[in-house]
Amino acid sequence: MTDETSAGEPIWVSLFSGGKDSSWALYRALESDLPVGRLLTVHPGEDSYMYHVPETGLATLAAESVGIELVEVDPDDFAAESTVDAGAQGDRELEPMEAALERLAAERPLAGVTAGAVESEFQTSRIEGMCDRLGIELFAPLWQEDPVALAEAMLDAGFEITILQVAAAGLDESWLGRTLDHEALAELIELREQYGVHPLGEGGEFETFVTDGPHMDREIELTYETEWDGTRGRIVVTDAKLA
Repeated sequence: MTDETSAGEPIWVSLFSGGKDSSWALYRALESDLPVGRLLTVHPGEDSYMYHVPETGLATLAAESVGIELVEVDPDDFAAESTVDAGAQGDRELEPMEAALERLAAERPLAGVTAGAVESEFQTSRIEGMCDRLGIELFAPLWQEDPVALAEAMLDAGFEITILQVAAAGLDESWLGRTLDHEALAELIELREQYGVHPLGEGGEFETFVTDGPHMDREIELTYETEWDGTRGRIVVTDAKLA
């Protein structure tokens, strides 16, 4: 898959971490024939209310497999100044993303952005406000959809999903690096009944990375170690490559 959008055609930008939700939004956009011309990844600090945090550096490999140019915003870019002060509305984390989109818009017209929010009003309202300021559209195909149905759709479409991080009751060290398949989903549904775990990890219970899918040309192979503090943990990728 390659970026075949013509120079003058307005493009869509996919807000992209490589995780399952942003990847599903991208996949659905491509299925809908939206001309996605760029992927945009924000590398946040250790904690973030807006962004997927762990292993966002893997987005580079994911973008190569997808075949769409990646624009990366690094932590130092959080000092970037947008022409509209999003921080005045309590949205300072959004400023580097908005600044990056403004720079892209100066190069070629933008039609809109894709986002993978499912239930987070915090994220969605801020992205909607950003789109309004930039005069572009928002494509959010996961928004307020049934999370179990979404997970099943991802798996049925051929998404290979690895769990990178867990931070919730019921999710122990054995979940680190585990493939999110139908069996794991069934267990997550049980954990929702016991502990309130969201089946898609929307409350920060877990984070994921898509190593393969129908929108990707090559699978991503991961080598990693695990870190576990007794209640939460993550994998630390030591090597990653395209198969």
